[in-house]
Amino acid sequence: MSRTILAVLLLVLGLGMAGFGKIGPVRAASYDGDIPTAAQSDRITSPDSWRAIRQGEAGYIGGQPVARGVLIQSEGEIWRNFRNGKLAVYAGWLLIGVSAAIAAFYFIRGKIMMEGGPSGTFILRFTKMERIGHWLTAGSFMVLAVTGLNILFGRWIIEPWLGKTLFSWITWAGKWLHNIAGFVFIVGLVMIFFLWARDNLWDRYDWGWIKGGGGLLKKGVHPPAAKFNFGQKTQFWMVILVGALVSSTGLNLLFPFTMGDIHAMQVMQLIHAALAVVMVLFILGHIYIGTVGMEGASTAVTTGYVDREWARTHHAVWVEEAEKGEPKAAE
Repeated sequence: MSRTILAVLLLVLGLGMAGFGKIGPVRAASYDGDIPTAAQSDRITSPDSWRAIRQGEAGYIGGQPVARGVLIQSEGEIWRNFRNGKLAVYAGWLLIGVSAAIAAFYFIRGKIMMEGGPSGTFILRFTKMERIGHWLTAGSFMVLAVTGLNILFGRWIIEPWLGKTLFSWITWAGKWLHNIAGFVFIVGLVMIFFLWARDNLWDRYDWGWIKGGGGLLKKGVHPPAAKFNFGQKTQFWMVILVGALVSSTGLNLLFPFTMGDIHAMQVMQLIHAALAVVMVLFILGHIYIGTVGMEGASTAVTTGYVDREWARTHHAVWVEEAEKGEPKAAE
């Protein structure tokens, strides 16, 4: 009996070993064969298939938008080359050229002075609310300009000086500041539109201001102007219109895919950057005139008051209208 049981056990063990030798390796080979290699798959190695993928043909992902199935978005390379190429190069030269032109104008023309000298008496030019609107717009724009120019040029100009680690931290912090300042800029933009849009419409004094070169080119020439002259009106509407476009494209970059697909976002980023550079170019001139370029101009947005001689020189019509509304001194 024991011999019979031992024989059966040996038989079973022998069959098991034989089965393992045949079945185990066969199953492993079959399993490995279920995964096609690059050489085994005509679809994967087909030049036509790769060409379609390279051209942005979307695959299929269950439960996901079609755009998620795009493996290679070729427009991204075009966007990158244009941003780091023509956009950065032209923008850089324009910034250098305008800065040089302003410096040359200062050395040739000099600071625009109050020819009669300060009168010592002042008139209110901007109310507190107007100054708040101005500084919300101007202050946030300065933050946006500095951080935005760093994003566009920093890798080539700043990173070599600071090193990759410090530059990455500064750029990361600057990106957060850029995002936050964008909302502040929008608030300021809305404020100054409602505060100043009416005063920045064309009036009968603008053509004379244009013919007289705004009093900037020749000493002793000061065309009459209302609260804002033609140059200031041009600046205002540039800020409103271009600022609105920069804000709308910026919001799309902050909230991806709300206004379009990835290609639309790439186009909007280029528009955003190009228009932002245009704004910087205009604001450079505005800052120059409001500070070192003209005597007595800066107090308008700090204290709100300007010297009456400055006001009569540059905004004679506005002064006359303002003085009519002032209470007369008792005789």
